[in-house]
Amino acid sequence: MKPLRCLLTAGPTREHLDPIRYLSNGSSGKMGYALAIEAVERGFDVDLVSGPVAQPAPPGVRLHRVISAEEMYRATAALFQTCHVFLAVAAVADYRPRQIAPHKVKKAGGPLVLELEPTIDILKTLAAQKTVDQLVVGFAAETQDVERYALRKLQEKQLDWIVANDVSRPELGMNADDNAVICLGSGGQRRVFGPADKRTVAKFILDTVLEGRL
Repeated sequence: MKPLRCLLTAGPTREHLDPIRYLSNGSSGKMGYALAIEAVERGFDVDLVSGPVAQPAPPGVRLHRVISAEEMYRATAALFQTCHVFLAVAAVADYRPRQIAPHKVKKAGGPLVLELEPTIDILKTLAAQKTVDQLVVGFAAETQDVERYALRKLQEKQLDWIVANDVSRPELGMNADDNAVICLGSGGQRRVFGPADKRTVAKFILDTVLEGRL
């Protein structure tokens, strides 16, 4: 029997203003990469679509490197229909510059106004296409009202689970080695775990979202 397929996104995206400047965030990719490693150890066939990070390629994973939100969407959409589990861990930029300058923008001495447009909502778009045999898990990194915002995201995007964490705490922030999470399920489940190192948190997350499903 063929192994089940797990698709993950990890890290940040970069939305370029010009060839050398971009909008991004502080995601290190550590949580997504830890989940990818754990999924391999559980026997999954794993595709990892990763934004720019300093993490080494996890052994046993097919790594797809991307830069922008649009690139991440295209790579993920091409793999989504054949996956059994989708873990959308990446911190995808919500906006991008409407226009990318072909050359470095020079300092003009006054304010610089950027016109931004929304990026595609990868998780919402793909979750709307899921079948009854697919499990879709989102992640919510918040700085306030963590559980309330995560629950809203769970419902609005019609996810099976969402994993929320408070990134306002430096010791548990986006570049930290440890994490603490709240897993909220579409059936009203609530599981809390941590602080712990991200590999241990990855084990907890997979134990929680896969229970009774696969």
